[in-house]
Amino acid sequence: MPALCRDCLTSFDGPGRCPACGRPRVVRHDELMSLTIAHMDCDAFFASVEKRDNPDLADKPVIVGGGRRGVVSTCCYLARIKGVRSAMPMFQALKLCPEAVIVKPRFEAYVEASKAIRAMMDELTPVVEPLSLDEAFMDLSGTQRLHGAPPAVMLARLTKRMKDEVGLTGSIGLSHNKFLAKVASDLDKPRGFSVIGQAETVDFLSAKSVRLIWGIGPAAQESLGKAGIHTFSDLTRWDKRDLHARFGGMGDRLWHLARGEDARRISPHTPVKGLSNETTFGEDTSDIDILDGHIWRMAEKVSSRAKAQDKAGLVVTLKLKRSDHSLITRRQSLRHPTQVADTIYRTARALFDHLGDAGPYRLLGVGISQLASDTQADLEDDLLDPDAGKRRRAEEATDAIRARFGKDAILKGRALR
Repeated sequence: MPALCRDCLTSFDGPGRCPACGRPRVVRHDELMSLTIAHMDCDAFFASVEKRDNPDLADKPVIVGGGRRGVVSTCCYLARIKGVRSAMPMFQALKLCPEAVIVKPRFEAYVEASKAIRAMMDELTPVVEPLSLDEAFMDLSGTQRLHGAPPAVMLARLTKRMKDEVGLTGSIGLSHNKFLAKVASDLDKPRGFSVIGQAETVDFLSAKSVRLIWGIGPAAQESLGKAGIHTFSDLTRWDKRDLHARFGGMGDRLWHLARGEDARRISPHTPVKGLSNETTFGEDTSDIDILDGHIWRMAEKVSSRAKAQDKAGLVVTLKLKRSDHSLITRRQSLRHPTQVADTIYRTARALFDHLGDAGPYRLLGVGISQLASDTQADLEDDLLDPDAGKRRRAEEATDAIRARFGKDAILKGRALR
């Protein structure tokens, strides 16, 4: 059976440790050297960046999030063992893991690490489809002649480079389509390398829960359960026409995925539709000063991400969730795309002021959409706001100072609310 040492990258046949270096980190599979569709997912990305940059955190449970009143953005595996999960309210996470170290997100550092890893993936293949800062699909069909090695070897080399040059680890899923590659990357995290071959696809999926399918959340799972569908084997017993009649367009998709079929191509040109940030409060609030502070911080984070990705948005969105979980969404189109935090904040604050709703609120979010290149951003000063240009230039100067002396070198007063 073909085998590959993930430490020294030696290819060999047979069982046991690597014959070259003697180490046990070996992946073996009958189709290892012929599969070409991969999914790479960084391991606990935000938390791993924080541990890399602060060695004192290495052996501690780390939660990246917005303080006691916010939610968990992500956490390291030590915290996950205690039951902490992404999007969990911070107060609940601290009950589960009171010894955790809370770290505020540093999106500039995450974007920098993401760009370094993306550059490595681009060296392997031009067909890279990023899903977020920390994960991407890759199609390595036809790259063996270019690199002189099968895709599996190049993927092992990628994760080795990530560790050696960026100080971060990732998990690889290798298969014959996107659906199965993403499933595979979750099988052995962290630092995993899992393979799902064509020959084993149906048997592998048979007893698995339909929760593995993208888009199957609690509501969809409940709907499927009422039809007696809990596993992939349950799905394969349904006729395609019956699935379509019961579930509409999703029924056709379910029929194919039940058999491990996914015809979607990996697209390197999938556009980012928008950038946003939101927080869930530990306690519902109607306090205008607190809400204003959060609007500003959300605007700053969205602005930071936009600048890091060389993007600007034409539409600003404000999102609020009331205490009864009902959702309010308001949007405002601008004359020109923007990536300036001040413009995003003022637009979102104006949307809030026009709501006429006193709350209380349990969630607040700010975002931009209809993205364009930053070359089209903030082309003109606002004639109705003659000081807008001054504030934009002041923000550019602030960005330069923060780039040199750190993100906390300058803070606006409203950021402290």
